This record gives sequence, structure tokens and C-alpha cells, in this order.
Amino acid sequence: MNRDTLKQIMVDQKDIYLNNPLIARHYPLEENINYCFVGIRRCGKSYMMYQQIQTLLEKKIPLSQIVYVNFEDERLLEMTSDDLNTILEIGLELAGTGNKPYLFLDEIQNIDGWEKFVRRIADMKYRISITGSNSKMLSSEIASTLGGRFVIMNIYPYSFAEYLIANGKEKNYLDTISTSDKAELLAQYNEYVTYGAFPELVEIKNKRTFLSSIYQTVYLGDIITRNKITNDFAVKLILKKIAESITKPLSFTRLTNIAKSAGTSLGKQTVINYVGYMNDSYLIFPLTNYAAKLVEKETSPKYYFMDTGLVGLMLLDCKSAQLENLVAIELVRRYGMGNVFYFENNVEIDFYVPDEKLAIQVSLQVLDCLDTRERETRAFVKLHNFIPDAKCLIITNSEEASIECDGILISVLPAWKWLLETP
Repeated sequence: MNRDTLKQIMVDQKDIYLNNPLIARHYPLEENINYCFVGIRRCGKSYMMYQQIQTLLEKKIPLSQIVYVNFEDERLLEMTSDDLNTILEIGLELAGTGNKPYLFLDEIQNIDGWEKFVRRIADMKYRISITGSNSKMLSSEIASTLGGRFVIMNIYPYSFAEYLIANGKEKNYLDTISTSDKAELLAQYNEYVTYGAFPELVEIKNKRTFLSSIYQTVYLGDIITRNKITNDFAVKLILKKIAESITKPLSFTRLTNIAKSAGTSLGKQTVINYVGYMNDSYLIFPLTNYAAKLVEKETSPKYYFMDTGLVGLMLLDCKSAQLENLVAIELVRRYGMGNVFYFENNVEIDFYVPDEKLAIQVSLQVLDCLDTRERETRAFVKLHNFIPDAKCLIITNSEEASIECDGILISVLPAWKWLLETP
């Protein structure tokens, strides 16, 4: 790639991070660590870099030492791994004699062979952060290449606390609040659940249209085009069925049968591949059964979308599904993807976090619906046969109480309060 053209692009892109207002994200960042930020498109990975850059500028690091390149720029479409070293050369030129540039490489997975360059730069003791929207960045081969040089940080759309701050609502809503404050909070919460929490959504009035554009970018770009899929109808069908099945396990065999019944002949391995591509794009994520054997864990997970607004694009009556999906996102945000499960072994528990011995059921309401209350509380009684000291929590849309069933204390919390509590 032409060196002068690349240099001009790098200079042009400074406006991206200099002119973007920042909402500080609640992720702990250390100064002398190289980070790899990963997550679904538009979730705020780039803003993590802008946050790092702002910190450097506040510490009087000259702007000339900041090197930021966004590889989504259409002018970089023909760039190859051989051109990456030119970025370093230009960075050294701009930084001046004796100064090392700080490198921020955005959506670097667009460049084949990027990982060897990044490892070399890290070995040369440059501070470097990278982002990516495809989990293949973290394949065992690449992880081995980067091994020990980067901290992998999963970035999610806004937490509810971040969402409130982004909307200018910075009160402590866990303290006693007025009726008007409560109404304001619930309005924010309802919008948060309905339309999700992609950061840019805060400033947009037509939220559904914006959500649809994000979905199309992930669906067409990161799933269909990237993986050269010709049967896009089958992918749409599988995604629709996953959305309809958010509250229950869904096996590859069942997905294969559904595709066949719709007139689409797909082999089971193809279905497995398609779902894998959806996982790779961070559009969905699986939670496995804590009580199952290894093979069953992998073949019958529960799937959730990375943002509740995406669920609303696919389903009409989706309040229950969105609430459970919201809880799933918050749990993996707090405890990590590999530390959250569901539990099914003669008893069905929506979520279980082994490290916390925390069992959670999700229901729109339980206190005024006797059948639902009986079902959810009896599930905890059965769970105590397997995990006697499990902490039991029911997350609802708006109810709050403490109830007891056969000597087991069960907390009932509205989702908004649970979301704002420090775990």
C-alpha cells in the first residue's frame, strides 16, 4: 500500500478519537498492559481505546505519539499484513527521535496474518491495544501466538448503570428516591430492556432502525459474507428459532429437523457450523447445563443474544424472553462466560453460578400468580437436594420481597435493582 496514502489516513483518523465525547466504561484498565478488546460490533470496543488515549493525553503524552488505525476504513480494504510494519514506521516518524508510539489497532481481524505482527510489536515492548469483532481472533492457534502478551477483555453493550450515566441520570437510585425519580428510573429501564444498550443508541430517536442496521451488519458481514454462506434463508431460520427458544435448551438435532421441516435440507454438521459462525460474530452466546455430562453440555445449550434489543427485532411478544436474556448478559458480564450455567437435573433452574453458589429464576411476576410462585419456589426446594447451600434469587420485572418455602429463604428482586447492585 502506498506509504503517503496510509500516512494521510492515519492523520485523518485522529479526528475519530479526538472529537468523540466519552462515557467512561466500567472496565478496570491498567496502564502498562496490552489489551485485546473483543465483542459484537458497535458495543463500544473502540471507545475503550479512546478512553486509553484520553488517559495518555491527560498524562501529557504528546498527540504525535498516538497511533490509531481503524481497519474498517474502506481505503484500507487492500491492505495486507506486509503493510502493517509501515504503520509502525510512520508512527516512529511522527513520534520523533527517541519516542516510542502507542499503537491502537481497531478491527484488526480484517487483516489476514495480523497476529504475527502484533506479537512482534509486543515483544519489542511497545504498548499496543487491538480490537476485533470475531471470536476466531481467540482461536487456540492465535491465542498461543499472543500468549502472555495481551489481556483479553470481553466488551459488552452498556450495563444499566452505564446506560443511566449516558442518559444523564447519575443519581443513586438504590437509596430512597421520590415518586418522580422512580418513574424516571423505570422509564429508563423499560427502554433499556426493549431497545438494548448499544452505546450509539442513546443519541438516536429511531432506535429500531438503528438496531436493524447493526443486525444486518453482523448478519451479512460477519456471518454470511465472511463465511461464504449461500443459503442465507437457513441462517435466518436458525436465528429465528434460537430467538424463540431463549428460555429453554436447543439441540443441534432439533435445529436440523426444524430446517428440514421448512424445506431446507441441511446436514447436522452444517447446522453446527452455522451456529458456530453466529457465536464467532458475538451475535449469540451459549450457556451449558451445569448438571449434564460433557457431551450433553456441548450439544444442548441455551442460547442468548448479546443484546436484548436484537431479541425484539425477531419476536413480537418477547417481554419474558428479553428479561431472561437481560439477566444472562449481566451474569456473563459480572462472572465471565465460562462461569455461568443453567441447571437441569429433574429440576429446571434458569441460571447457576457455581463460584457464588447462586441460583436464579427469572419471571415477569411471581407474587400475585400462585401457579408461577409455586413452580419457581418448588424448583429451589428440589435444587437443594443437589446443592444444599445454594443462594436463591428470583428476578422479576417489578416485584420485591423475601419469601420462604420449606425453610429455604428466597429473595425476590426487580431487575432494575439487581442490575444496579454491586455483585
